[in-house]
Amino acid sequence: MTTININPERINHLLKLYKLGKKEFLSLVSEGLKKQFTEEEVFRSEMKASLLKKIDKVFGKGLNYYIDPKQLREAKEESIFFRKDKFNADLNLASKKIVNQFEEEKISLSALSKLSDLTRDRVLPVYTVSNKPKEVATEMRKKIYPEFNYKKREFLKSLIAKFAEHNILVFEFVENWNKKEKVNINGFYLKPDTIVLKRNQKSFSREIFTLVHELGHYLLNEEEIDERINEDTPDYNSLSRIEKWCNDFAYFFLVGELDKTLAALPTATAHNDFHQDILDEIAMATNLSVFALYTRLLITEKISLGNYRKRCNEISESISEREAEEQRKHELEKLKALEEGRTIGGAAAKPLLSPLYVNAIQSAFYEGVITEAEFCKRLNIKADRIDYYLK
Repeated sequence: MTTININPERINHLLKLYKLGKKEFLSLVSEGLKKQFTEEEVFRSEMKASLLKKIDKVFGKGLNYYIDPKQLREAKEESIFFRKDKFNADLNLASKKIVNQFEEEKISLSALSKLSDLTRDRVLPVYTVSNKPKEVATEMRKKIYPEFNYKKREFLKSLIAKFAEHNILVFEFVENWNKKEKVNINGFYLKPDTIVLKRNQKSFSREIFTLVHELGHYLLNEEEIDERINEDTPDYNSLSRIEKWCNDFAYFFLVGELDKTLAALPTATAHNDFHQDILDEIAMATNLSVFALYTRLLITEKISLGNYRKRCNEISESISEREAEEQRKHELEKLKALEEGRTIGGAAAKPLLSPLYVNAIQSAFYEGVITEAEFCKRLNIKADRIDYYLK
């Protein structure tokens, strides 16, 4: 049986990084087995290749990671998990791995940029929660609000490009539909200049709100990992000052002058149909969700909590019914295609790439810092598409 010599301290380092107890870790490594692995079997310098593969199934670092004899230390520069103890989310392991993945990507890109003589100095000021979020949002709209687009994905793309012009790097990740454990976060900000977003295919309005919420964290220079960006929660007063500030900033940044229209509305009741038509128009003109607009009415005491919950439930039910109908049509189309001997294809969703990221990879390639294979891998493209990215 093949055995491999490893550096057991690297496993201990990952346990500290992800704040995993040995008991929980052994349970994860032994998942699906009748007999659980022991500490003596796992925490040793030599083990079977099959066991090392099970360990790496938990962390996803690649087998070479455990073989490397280099000692690691708990450095604040390495991970937000060493910089902060608490987050606005009870992170599951899938989320911790995603955060670590993009922390490493951020560090790697920074190194490539230095080797390519690229600088990404901060150009936007740092604010505090004592600054009024509406005033900051008004100022930021003048600097980084893109040309409006009703197509929400395109608007999101243009926002990411505008951020890039001001040296703010945005990563978007797409989670596989068949992934066993789903991440329980929507977005996070990593110092000094990186925002990470989870693709929200069902609601680009929410993803847009998340992006601008994280921009708020960037402007405050306050790192955070958020489980749910609270654009549609009645528990607004339970949020921290920073979270309230970021939510208010995101709302004012996206709503712009149309906040005056919302502010002028009388109390929303059944008698005025809860301003449904007006809110639909504002949502269409701002790419805010109707949920977010009702939340703003609740915050400004323009709707009762009971009516707020009633409307949110009605909207959620309407969305669920529409999604169920779309799924039914898709299943019928699949059945029809099967009967006709056709296959319904569909390209897997790809994350949006920040121009800042693309430019850094291009520069690294031009300077000979990375190979053509590495260039294609980092941009997730085939070799025959390389010329398109080197124009």
